[in-house]
Amino acid sequence: MNVLIAGAGPTGLTLGIELARRGIAVRVIDKAAEFFNGSRGDGLQPRTLEVFEDLGVLDEVLRQGRPSPLLKVHVGGRLVDERRMGELLEPTPDVPYPNGWMLSQSRTERILRDKLAEYGVKVELDAALVGFTQTEDAVTAELSTGETLTVDYLVGADGGKSFVRKHLGIAFEGTTDDSIRMLLGDVAADGLDHEYGYWFGAADNPMSGIVMAPLSGGDQFQFGAPLDGDDADTSLEGLQAVVDQFAGPGTAKLRDLTWSTVWRPNVRLAAKFRVGRVFIAGDAAHVHPPTGGQGLNTGVQDAYNLGWKLADGREEVLATYETERRTNAQRVLGISEDLMQKHLDGDEAALERGENTRQLDISYRDPSDTRPLAPGDRAPDAPLVDAAGNKVRLFELLRGPHETLLRFAPTTASTHPHTVDITSPEAFAIYHAEPGDEILVRPDGYLA
Repeated sequence: MNVLIAGAGPTGLTLGIELARRGIAVRVIDKAAEFFNGSRGDGLQPRTLEVFEDLGVLDEVLRQGRPSPLLKVHVGGRLVDERRMGELLEPTPDVPYPNGWMLSQSRTERILRDKLAEYGVKVELDAALVGFTQTEDAVTAELSTGETLTVDYLVGADGGKSFVRKHLGIAFEGTTDDSIRMLLGDVAADGLDHEYGYWFGAADNPMSGIVMAPLSGGDQFQFGAPLDGDDADTSLEGLQAVVDQFAGPGTAKLRDLTWSTVWRPNVRLAAKFRVGRVFIAGDAAHVHPPTGGQGLNTGVQDAYNLGWKLADGREEVLATYETERRTNAQRVLGISEDLMQKHLDGDEAALERGENTRQLDISYRDPSDTRPLAPGDRAPDAPLVDAAGNKVRLFELLRGPHETLLRFAPTTASTHPHTVDITSPEAFAIYHAEPGDEILVRPDGYLA
């Protein structure tokens, strides 16, 4: 089997790793001439951290990133409060990573590219997909390099303006709100302590202002400010003028602007995630407002779901990708939209709670199944003791591209190639299990 992935963002890279570690021949192409260098999606949710542990990149993600910083709130040039966007939670036996993690998207992509390269796959830049056709048995793709190749499957992870989605004629349903615009950028700021985040609000309207969130791996901040007029100055001077307006002249001197853009709320969902042997994932299938930090994370989950299904290849398995992931994307878009509206309404309490954003509650279960833990639910972590008496975590034993059979206090031998026999009382409680129970965990960490 061979697969072509168009798009080398977090979604395409995650999918590439998922396929390559299963021995699937994969190529990852991108139309860009050079790799993206900016923060963009810089919030990694707890479920994404679990995925990254399975892929073998979590240690590097944790090393290069940072927890959500304390935010110093200034209104009218005066410090009025210090707070965090969401309460910090302690790890539990079933949730090892309960809090989000901050890492700029470009650094996340670099870590994923390095992991993909360990499997002998390098991203091919300046290679755009310019056309494709498909039959029942294969997809023939044309690249801007002049190459024509035939593959078993094509996956479009090529962003909100996806060529793959448009070529398939899939409707991208939703809205773009031009009445709301924000100026975003990555910039260093002399005069601000890089250990903290900052909100500089207007004296007459504290919810109108700019946010400066520290980025790891240097001294830059991610800058975000509303735009009122039609003109948008994305230059260093333009950002400096906005800082002076809200924070006061002399509060911060900006320098080293490496990325800036104008953002508009764009909330859309593809009508289909698949046509024949061609799939779409990530921003090609759904685009989110930044509230709640769901976009990048949902794309990574798409890839994690699709990878093992492509490797399996059976139609009944492939058919579940759209069913599971489109339903989830629709739910997550609703959360993001709701949080965006609460931000516009000034509902700070809801934003601080970070409700429903950790993606640990993603479930593909049958809605009629009311059991505490049912097929389609995330398989929780649990403390175990191995045959040598060493303490281990269940996630350590689930790690890898295989499915795993969990057996609770078994009395017979297993013929399954990846079996974990469990006697830990805590694991019994977490899984609501009885002696003799057997639970199959899918390769993507959900109950089968």
